[in-house]
Amino acid sequence: MQSNNSINQSERQFLEGPRSRLQELFFLFKVCREFIKGFRALHFLGPCITIFGSARFKDDNIYYEQAREIGAKLTDLGFAIMTGGGPGIMEAANRGAFENNGISIGCNIELPHEQKGNPYLHKWVNFRYFFVRKTLLIKYSYGFVIMPGGWGTMDEMFEALTLIQTGKIKEFPVVLIGKEYWKNLIELTVDMINYKTVSATEIKEYLLITDSVEEAIKHIEKFAIEKFKLKKSNIIKPKAILGER
Repeated sequence: MQSNNSINQSERQFLEGPRSRLQELFFLFKVCREFIKGFRALHFLGPCITIFGSARFKDDNIYYEQAREIGAKLTDLGFAIMTGGGPGIMEAANRGAFENNGISIGCNIELPHEQKGNPYLHKWVNFRYFFVRKTLLIKYSYGFVIMPGGWGTMDEMFEALTLIQTGKIKEFPVVLIGKEYWKNLIELTVDMINYKTVSATEIKEYLLITDSVEEAIKHIEKFAIEKFKLKKSNIIKPKAILGER
């Protein structure tokens, strides 16, 4: 198995600029293999909600407690819970789903400091490349819950919002938990609306900022389940002949 340092070096070299045609082709094969691995693992889990947030919160933090509660309540609606598979908020959301007998999924990233998957996962996939992981965290989700987090969380949140705004994915609900934490982002968003760089109408249709777990769950139920008429019967079945069982 390739070490985490060599994996990190491989991606860094790719992003530094042009390399030989053969090197670029080999890198493409690695990326394709990684996508296929993700498709085969995640394709049969049914509608998911992805929960993003900081890896640094401990289990005595209020946001950890809320993420755990949200994970549990969303499984009551029939959703599988998908996270980045690590500690903190990711662990909390997976834990809520796991303890509530729901489906708990992790898309873990291989890093030099070896982020390990949390112990509350029914299924997980390890990815070498952030952009592959982020694509799959979004691909299978009918909504996104954004808990307080750092740059990585912001990156994932704005990726989802940009794809919705540009019509690359449907207008799935996006919920930000923690009004106090996101207050500066709220102010910036108001400025964006005033400068007409984003539309207030667009935001109102799918974005909710709240402190209430119940309000978050109702928002997702309305704008995911009811809007897209989700049913458990729509889950794709794996085929043994393709090695999918």
